Amino acid sequence: MPKSKRDRKVTLSKTKKKGREHKESIVNSIREAVEKYSSAYVFSFENMRNLKFKEFRDQLKSTSRFFLGSNKVMQIAIGRSVADEIQPGLHKVSKLLHGDTGLFFTNMPKEEVTRLFEEYEEYDFAKTGSKATEKVELKEGPLEQFTHEMEPFLRKQGLPVRLNKGVVELVSDFVVCEEGKPLSPESARIVRLLGIKMATFRLHLICRWSLEDFEILKEGLDLSDVESS
Repeated sequence: MPKSKRDRKVTLSKTKKKGREHKESIVNSIREAVEKYSSAYVFSFENMRNLKFKEFRDQLKSTSRFFLGSNKVMQIAIGRSVADEIQPGLHKVSKLLHGDTGLFFTNMPKEEVTRLFEEYEEYDFAKTGSKATEKVELKEGPLEQFTHEMEPFLRKQGLPVRLNKGVVELVSDFVVCEEGKPLSPESARIVRLLGIKMATFRLHLICRWSLEDFEILKEGLDLSDVESS
């Protein structure tokens, strides 16, 4: 790829030396990736799961590299305007780095990248504050999936339970969560104990950049949104 302006020094912020050096290291790594890889993508994520993401990243490390972290640092690395972008068109990429987003550099063809991201999803237990994807209600009677040792813990989570001849018993119907409403810490624990996975970790492509072109990939966005943002 043509010689870039990645060696230009930038001021990140007045931070402690270690923090500043870490940011500068990220900036340099991103600028090296711009030169090394043929295309760059902005992607967003929902219900991030670090271990699952690491597995996905490792799967593609021979042809690609991911960057997650401070959007501002990533913007500084590639340039936030026409005047300071390190390659033509990268300021458009920078404008789409906000919220839960990251950078993905790769030598894979667009079709392969699109397929991998569209097919990728991992189910996991929902965390506190996540919206329930279904109503979960426990009916009065024995809860044979729980051992008698768990009865005190279940009571602490708000379940109206008692021991009946060594069996955990629900003394009345109990709604653990309602569809569409945020999970409380207690309901998130109960849903996990019941083995119900309500969170889906997904990745979504927002745009693609190369020296030849720039393309919006997210539905509902177009080039005018980038140019006017």
